[in-house]
Amino acid sequence: MPSLQPICTAQSLRQFAGRGLMVQVLCLGIALVLWQFGGRHSLGINLAYSFAIGNGCWLLIDAAIHGLTRWLNPPASPTPRWPGVPVLALVVAVGSAVGYSAGVALVDHFAGVASPSLFDNRATVIITVLATVAATYFFHSREHLHLERAAAEAAHALALEHQLKLVQSQLEPHMLFNTLANLRALIGVDPPRAQAMLDRLIAFLRTSLAASRADAHALADEFARLADYLALMQVRMGTRLQVAFDLPAELGPCLVPPLLLQPLAENAIKHGLEPKVEGGRVVVTARRVGDELELTVRDTGVGLGPAPALSPTRSPANGIEPGSGESASYGVAHVRERLLTMFGERARFELEPAAGAEGGTLARVRLPVRFAPTSAA
Repeated sequence: MPSLQPICTAQSLRQFAGRGLMVQVLCLGIALVLWQFGGRHSLGINLAYSFAIGNGCWLLIDAAIHGLTRWLNPPASPTPRWPGVPVLALVVAVGSAVGYSAGVALVDHFAGVASPSLFDNRATVIITVLATVAATYFFHSREHLHLERAAAEAAHALALEHQLKLVQSQLEPHMLFNTLANLRALIGVDPPRAQAMLDRLIAFLRTSLAASRADAHALADEFARLADYLALMQVRMGTRLQVAFDLPAELGPCLVPPLLLQPLAENAIKHGLEPKVEGGRVVVTARRVGDELELTVRDTGVGLGPAPALSPTRSPANGIEPGSGESASYGVAHVRERLLTMFGERARFELEPAAGAEGGTLARVRLPVRFAPTSAA
């Protein structure tokens, strides 16, 4: 059965070639059977008749069904439709008759013989019809299964997209509520700093909320939004918070999910630096490791608490590594869920104690390297 995609596509051409190869094998088998069981012609003549009749029937039926499916499925059609059984039966009957007559006439012309007519050679006609019905049923069943699988994959992709939008829509208010709570606390103790923080919040929201509605944006934009957020936190924490960024220029155009790093930085401040009297540093880095993009958010805070016992059904492939400590925080859980939804096992998230004398926590994200189609990279 022909594909519902335009016939010039690579997939349609592969399907057409696959059907053609199967028809040639079937024609070869029929010719050998007729020759072996007392055919009145030589093997060469039997092959010529079998291939001429078989290919004539196939091309006529294939073209007719292809035209019907394209007519029944305009470009805007939401679900594929196939011709019903009565229509298919009529197409097979007419295609078999015309294909048989055309194939016999063609071989008769070049071989200089006169074969019996369509109504006189019943055995050959029956074999032709049975083979045509079997081949058409096989092609129809296989293409129908292919369409059902494609529809299921499309539905699954749509469900994942809706799930991702839901996760992202939950994450944005969480960040905003936390910031407003911090602002409220600061108003009572230091109004000038509260006003500066409010100005930073307005600027941050103006540049971030529009970008957060996209499915992906450049890593340079993600770093810029994160810099705005950490500047907002510096207004509140003062000298207790130092920030450093390391983004190689060649990785700036890489595409990443919006608001991917901000929850990790928020988690580093809330669980790492705020409990520490003297505060500390947040260092955000990006580097390429083969075909993966590695993003890290490291803090010099109090570090992780005792690691919870992992469930037997939980593994690093599900986005959590041993020694993850207090990984159940709201933002970190959403980062893990977004990565799993968007990339599956192609992305990994780890939360572990940071190496070195300063201590603290290291959050590491690895995901496939992607660039925008127009990017020079």
